[in-house]
Amino acid sequence: MTDQDTRAASPKATDGFFCEVPAEPCAIVMFGASGDLARRKLLPALFELFVHQCLAPRFRLVGFARTAMSDEDFRKSAGEFLPKGSEQGADDAKKAEFLKNLSYFAGNYDDADSFKKLAAKLDQLDGEAQLGGNRLYYLATPPEVYQHVIVQLAASNLAKKKSEKSWTRIIIEKPFGTDQKSAKALNDKVLSVFDETQVYRIDHYLGKETVQNMLVFRFGNGIFEPLWNRNYIDSVQITASESLGVERRAAFYENAGALRDMIQSHVLQLTSLVAMEAPANFDANAVRNEKIKVLQSIRPFTRESVWKSVVRGQYGPGTVGGKQVPGYRQEPGVKPESSTETFVALALHVDNWRWSGVPFYLRTGKRLSRPLTEVAIQFKRAPHMVFRGENTETNSLVLNIQPDEGISLSFGAKVPGAQMHISPVEMDFKYSQAFGSSSRNSYATLLNDCIRGDATLFDRADSVEAAWALVDPITEAWSSGTPPPFPNYPAGSAGPTAANDLTITDGRRWRPL
Repeated sequence: MTDQDTRAASPKATDGFFCEVPAEPCAIVMFGASGDLARRKLLPALFELFVHQCLAPRFRLVGFARTAMSDEDFRKSAGEFLPKGSEQGADDAKKAEFLKNLSYFAGNYDDADSFKKLAAKLDQLDGEAQLGGNRLYYLATPPEVYQHVIVQLAASNLAKKKSEKSWTRIIIEKPFGTDQKSAKALNDKVLSVFDETQVYRIDHYLGKETVQNMLVFRFGNGIFEPLWNRNYIDSVQITASESLGVERRAAFYENAGALRDMIQSHVLQLTSLVAMEAPANFDANAVRNEKIKVLQSIRPFTRESVWKSVVRGQYGPGTVGGKQVPGYRQEPGVKPESSTETFVALALHVDNWRWSGVPFYLRTGKRLSRPLTEVAIQFKRAPHMVFRGENTETNSLVLNIQPDEGISLSFGAKVPGAQMHISPVEMDFKYSQAFGSSSRNSYATLLNDCIRGDATLFDRADSVEAAWALVDPITEAWSSGTPPPFPNYPAGSAGPTAANDLTITDGRRWRPL
């Protein structure tokens, strides 16, 4: 076999997600292992890492939950949620090899004895598989359980490193609190047990390839960053729309709503990435330092500005994808007179040198006309109109995050012919065309980073609290006022008509959904 044949046959040559160096051996304890998040997202993500040789061959996963279950039952249940057939290299041998590393522990989250037995089990696995004392805890439980688990981890001496050469880390799912006060209380509790360097607050949006590419696009190319400021950019629009309803999340959603569920986390994360200054280097502290500066520069909302700059909505019955769907108040588990918002649109301002005077328009909602997550940069018009009589469009740069991952740039071009007519055209980059259709599960990306100790794509305590500080005045103003006459937009539409006023008042308009 020639060197060229060897390279072609190697996993690295055919597998873009192949890890040349596997992560260190470790024990992964998944709290809430019988829940939907663990089964539908985390287990398939870990299997993906296993297939691409990113996990150490000697890893062990312990599922922890209240439900009584044997190791074999847990493995069988986990196997049902792994990819089918040859998808992601999911042949039966690979699945069997992965599943043999799984075991189950039934216990209560606030029971000291359960955690003492868990500690003994982890010590046993350390000895059997030579895991080096490395441990990763994943809180895939309801948020009200977080503090119970953290207290018991501390009491059973599971939060500290086993030795100078080992590591212990914890991943905490959103929502991280329900307001700034509760987020700070949770941070205080977590940081009384763990060091900040051990804590990984996860937002799966940041694991998407296209979100990460925003940093490369801005800071890895010399032609865009000089234009990325108030001198050339007129406005920024960030959209995160869904065509789905609340599905099986009514119990959570009734207490959260679109503002807490999406704006406080995903959408403000995107805002930070768009608006941040260039970090000194690409490491966790440098990137997160720049992101927190953006959140701290956003103009705080007052009671008066909330009513002027924020619009909320709730979907009623309508048609999505040609099918009749119920309104939010008719969904199972939702109160008949619920005032929970399923749509939010707002205008905010980043008061710093780069972005002074540039409005950021954010919107998110459920049961809209189509699923779409994008960041649209609208540039200013040319300072002098040379081609009079021609209605030239302004240039826009759109970063499509999902579902059609890519980047498009619009500009004016002359229409062929004897007359000077200008028409808008687009240059499109599609991820699937350039790199193939495969993309890594966002949870797989973030789990891989955590196991390797890279916190760049995870939230820090100060960032979480700063995001809540921006959202809290909105919820306070809403709680003291009268909600709009819900429902105020039909399912399958672009949202409430009042959202258009945010942009029309400024002489702009939303991009069509």
